[in-house]
Amino acid sequence: MRKQLLSFLVAATLALPAVAALQVGEKAPQFTAQASLAGKAFTYSLRRALRKGPVVVYFFPSAYTGGCDLQAHTFAVNKDKFTAAGASIVGVSLDSIERLNDFSADPNYCAGKFPTASDAHGTIAKSFGLTVRQGPPGLKDVRGIEIGHGFAERTTFIVMPNGRIAATIGGIAPDKNVDNALAAVQQLSSKSKGTD
Repeated sequence: MRKQLLSFLVAATLALPAVAALQVGEKAPQFTAQASLAGKAFTYSLRRALRKGPVVVYFFPSAYTGGCDLQAHTFAVNKDKFTAAGASIVGVSLDSIERLNDFSADPNYCAGKFPTASDAHGTIAKSFGLTVRQGPPGLKDVRGIEIGHGFAERTTFIVMPNGRIAATIGGIAPDKNVDNALAAVQQLSSKSKGTD
């Protein structure tokens, strides 16, 4: 019961809208971070990714927690649709690279479809104007392992190749967050092809 209450409190706190988050038209901070794709660590560079097209930068509180698991799975299932719209995806959390290696390879969540970057000190999240909070002590993930790190608020940014933010999505359910991100990149793709 205590575990469920703690999970509810963390989820409720992190569901608040991202009022201070960077908004449409603002320049996205460039970052380089240790990341994992399909369980393999590498150095992720937003600047490098933007050379290939728009990037969906989604911040999530923690791997192996209910809402984050749903969001990662929903991004993985829809990855081909994002690719068809010319966009790539990167998840960012305060998880350690070890936790993200497991999470990124897990077929139930990221399924090796997109990278997840470790922002262990919350520096990247704060540079995007997001709040970083400490979770309650002893909070465990769905595997029963203590989380032991802070949480960034769940917010997604669509960053254009020019480095400007085209959309900021926060304060909604994890799966709806993905749906809105997909709709945004598809609309941007339509406009760039002149079919809108």
